[in-house]
Amino acid sequence: MLNAFMPQLLLVLFALIMPALDYMVKDKRWLAFVALTPLLGYAFALASWTLGGYWQPPSVETGVPLIEVNLFSGAFALAFVAVGIIVALSSPEFIRNERNQGEYYSLILLAVTGMTVVALATDLIVLFVGLEIAGIASFALSGFSKKERRSAEAATKYFIVGGFSSAMTLFAISLFYGVSGTTEIAAMGPQMEAMFSSVDGIRSAATLATVMLIAGLGFKIAAVPFHMWAPDVYEGAPTPISGLLAAASKKMGVAAMFKIFLVGIVVTKTDWEVAIAVIAVVTMTVGNLIAISQSNIKRMLAYSSIAQAGYILIVLPIGTEYAVAGGLFHVLTHAFMKSGAFMVVAALTVRGIGESLDDFRGLGKRSPFLALAMMLFLLSLAGIPPLAGFASKFVLFSSAVDASIDPGPSWLVWLAVAGVLNSALSLYYYARVIKKMYMEKGPEERVTVPTMTGAAIVIALVMVIVLGIYFDAVLELCREAAGSLLQAIP
Repeated sequence: MLNAFMPQLLLVLFALIMPALDYMVKDKRWLAFVALTPLLGYAFALASWTLGGYWQPPSVETGVPLIEVNLFSGAFALAFVAVGIIVALSSPEFIRNERNQGEYYSLILLAVTGMTVVALATDLIVLFVGLEIAGIASFALSGFSKKERRSAEAATKYFIVGGFSSAMTLFAISLFYGVSGTTEIAAMGPQMEAMFSSVDGIRSAATLATVMLIAGLGFKIAAVPFHMWAPDVYEGAPTPISGLLAAASKKMGVAAMFKIFLVGIVVTKTDWEVAIAVIAVVTMTVGNLIAISQSNIKRMLAYSSIAQAGYILIVLPIGTEYAVAGGLFHVLTHAFMKSGAFMVVAALTVRGIGESLDDFRGLGKRSPFLALAMMLFLLSLAGIPPLAGFASKFVLFSSAVDASIDPGPSWLVWLAVAGVLNSALSLYYYARVIKKMYMEKGPEERVTVPTMTGAAIVIALVMVIVLGIYFDAVLELCREAAGSLLQAIP
């Protein structure tokens, strides 16, 4: 068990030493490089295993494992670690005037630790512990800009909403334990089936637990109607942290939902599939419609992220291996698209440029690199080929069509229709930003790109292009990862 948790223990160890290093080094940029050390090591290990099989993950030695390292958990963990690398790399210039920078990087490492624990968890209690580790670190990070009132407001709102979310999730877990007699995710289904046939009223308790879980994890991923905290928190949090929340923290909730709904309670799928399908369509529609009216780029990206959560949620009612592969593929692509877009905003903020859409006027001449990067990130989010967003959305939406033919109900095709129409709608507000960058006049002074933030943007940009061009190989890995998740179903 200790060997299996070794990467997480390493992240925690570095998190513990970061505050001490803050007092020892004068050039605070070195703190970022120290924080990057365990993240890069973990990313290399995961990538070498998933892509080449050169590293074999440690096995869990207990009879009833609490975590499992397979392709599914490894892919999610790799996405979380990659976003952590991008955020840590872009942070030195952004927080150069802040105090307690060592604690800042400690919290990033702890947030990533919690996310990876959720990805690896095979038990509801371990999963909840991972959610709380990441959540508590994220609460503190969102309020790190202590001189700004909106940052304190963001942290307060996030803390309150996160508390409600955790309470509902824990209550749901307790009910599932009462219904099934176990917290092991893979064992819940058979135990619940046996209880349904022998005890009256158990199915009602399971339904209540499912509703509470949808609400609790719905807050985590900012699904409608549990989404109102996200725009305020993303706007008030330091911009790199907004990228961490949008690109990684929300996907942690997705990983939890995939595990619980597609493995743990798949036996009650007929009870919740329509409800989640409705939530998915409403989430993507509300997110895109409200994003159109936003004048602040961070709020626009927040509502865009809400819409993306709606796209991914359609995986749950579909439930096929192809759909899970499409959802995982979109999680990977969205991690780089969204984090890259927020890092562009962070680069502009560092140079004293605001966050309104009008501040992007003439950016194509003032900083061709930032304008090009932002354009590609936005076009990928809209699903324009040959970028990564097109490939992942194509797989995701086509899985609904495929499932409506065989073996699922015919109404699943409308999930694909809703996704395509909403993607077309999103192109409007993405194109509006591109129009301001290239077709409207702005100030004449050039905008230089902070070195480390520029490196983070390059990483995200390269991945968006590579995942779009070589989507066949990535999709094959995602299908294998989906199989490793669904094979846990007894």
